[in-house]
Amino acid sequence: DLEAERSRPDEAGIIRLQAMKTGALIRFACEAGAIIAGAAPQDRDRLAEFGSAVGLAFQLADDLLDLTADASQMGKATGKDAAAGKATLVALHGANWARSQLHGLVKQAHELLEPYGEQAALLKAAASFVAIRNN
Repeated sequence: DLEAERSRPDEAGIIRLQAMKTGALIRFACEAGAIIAGAAPQDRDRLAEFGSAVGLAFQLADDLLDLTADASQMGKATGKDAAAGKATLVALHGANWARSQLHGLVKQAHELLEPYGEQAALLKAAASFVAIRNN
């Protein structure tokens, strides 16, 4: 992350960096839950992929909020990414592109859960919340 502030990674580099941070954390939580529950390997893989999509969506939403929300709404200072020259997908492509990607990632997350029907309703709601949160 600090290296990305000094260099200017391209889109693939930014996605890779985000996948190793927020993406990895959420992916692990989803995959670990599947492992603990004794899920079949294909279900573990599907839930890990779901976690990756939600993790990247969460990071996009966070970067959008850093750009568009005010400090009182967020409960912390905003505009820090731009001030630090941080490499983000929002900085690279703009807010409209990022919003479109965010919604695409949530859609992908929902599609990954389709085989589980109503049993996955809470996970789908969590994925949707990532895109509408305001802090």
